[in-house]
Parts: sequence; C-alpha cells; structure tokens
Amino acid sequence: MITNLNPSTEAFLANMDRVQRRVEDANRQASSGKRVNVASDAPDEVDAILQLRTDRTRNSQIQSNLALAKTDADAADNALNSATKIMDRARVLGAQGVNFTLDANGRLSIASEIESLQEQMLSISRTTVQGRFIFSGDQDAGPAYDLDLSQPTGMIALNTTTASRRVEDPAGGTFAVTKGAAEIFDTRNADSTPAPDNVFASLNSLRLALIANDTAQINDAVNSVQLAATHLNTSQAFYGSVQSRIQDATNYGDNYDLQLKTELSQKEDADVTAAAMTLSQGTLQLQAAFQMQAKMPHTSLFDYLG
Repeated sequence: MITNLNPSTEAFLANMDRVQRRVEDANRQASSGKRVNVASDAPDEVDAILQLRTDRTRNSQIQSNLALAKTDADAADNALNSATKIMDRARVLGAQGVNFTLDANGRLSIASEIESLQEQMLSISRTTVQGRFIFSGDQDAGPAYDLDLSQPTGMIALNTTTASRRVEDPAGGTFAVTKGAAEIFDTRNADSTPAPDNVFASLNSLRLALIANDTAQINDAVNSVQLAATHLNTSQAFYGSVQSRIQDATNYGDNYDLQLKTELSQKEDADVTAAAMTLSQGTLQLQAAFQMQAKMPHTSLFDYLG
C-alpha cells in the first residue's frame, strides 16, 4: 500500500495505537475487575475458566441439595425422638396394666390412652417439611398411613413406596438420606405379617390386650413395645449418621467452593491496582506524545520554494 506518511509519522501513529490499546485494556480491567472479559482476552485459558465455572455451579447445586437433606434429617430426628418418648410412655402404661390390683375398667382407661398414643405415632409418621411427607418414600405428596383400628397394626397403608432418595457428596459418590414409614413404623416378616418390632402393631397389641383384660397378653405386648422401641432407636441412629455425613459433605463442599473461587480468580480477575497504574501511565504517555508531536516542525518542499 502506498502512503503519503513519512516513516517518523508512521512510527508515531503505530506507537500511539499500541499505547491506546494498552490503556483501553487497562480501563476495561479497572472498571470490570476482570482480566478476562471476552474469549479473545486470553484464548488459551478460556477452557479452564469455563470448566471452573461449571464446577462451581455443580458444587453449588450439591450444596443446595445437602441443605434440603439436612432440613429433612433434622425434622426426622426430632420426630423419632418424640416417637421413642411415646414408646417409653407405652411401656409405663403396660406395666401399670399388669398390676393385679387393677380391674377391667382401669385397663380400659389405659387402653384409651394407648389409642391416643397410636394417634400421636400416626401423626409422627406424617411429619412434613415444606409440604413434603418425609416418611412417605418417593411419593411424598401424601401420608403413608391412616388410622384403622380394625387392622392388626391399627393402621392402614396408603402407599408402600420405598425411600430411594440419595444425595451427592461433593467428595464423590452418593448416600441415602431417608427411610420410609414402612421401614420405620411397620416392619414386616417375609410373609408380610407384622414383625415382632413393628411399632404400630406393638401399640395396637397392647391396646387390645388391655381391652381384653388379659395380663398375659399385656406382658407379651409390653415385650413387643420394647422391641419396637429398640427398632425406633436404630432408625433414629440412622438419621444421626445422616446428619453427620451431611455436615462432613457440607464442610468439604464449602472448602471446595473456596478452592474453585480462588483458582477462578487467579485466572480471570484483574490486578486492579496494576491496571489503574497502567491506565494512568498510558494516559500520561499519550498526552506527552501528542504535545511533543505538536511541537515538531512540519516543513515541505513548498516552504523552500516561496
């Protein structure tokens, strides 16, 4: 390309263009706080930056899932703590029921209180968190059981869906965070009959034994209540381990997020102080260069021909 600019002018313009680009880049970094604003700013680091952003988004979702699981586990732990107290009360009432000084009317009165405990246990099996029935397995839109004293357990199952929910651990893998009501309150034998540690059945058996005024049956029922209480303790221990696992996973996720944030900052964040200095220096250089250029003589052949 033919140009009418002399070499010194071309060099001046090239240098000015270089300084202006540096000033513009420093201005972008200072105003945005980012060293990499578009892919062209650091094409060799774009893949790494995008991966770090993806990892942070994924870790954030895992943390949200863990927080929800913690809310459920805390509610379940509190509910089962109340359930074990109900079983303690049932044992006390059962012991009163076998007292030889108690007559049939007295045992009927105790049976009425046992029925109230059954209703309370049903309410615990219907514990909700944010509208979800946390013991209803994978169908948590509704309760798993309803009261039906004509049944051997005193309850009727509304759904028998298992609890398959697991949450992801940011350190890797997944773990179970819930149990279904059937697993906690309505354990069964292989032939589907109530198991000896069936919570619902043990309370109902005690109520029926008291109504029948049969001390031998009351004793048997009290033994079943004890087995069921032990089973409830085991279920509560499960949620205790879930709470511990969630806390460990949450701590790991917090540390991992900090690590990702630090790595991402190192790759895309600007050194604002350095950018501001570059901007200031570049602006001064431009002003000085233009002032010097303005003072330089501009002569041509025509200046000598006149």
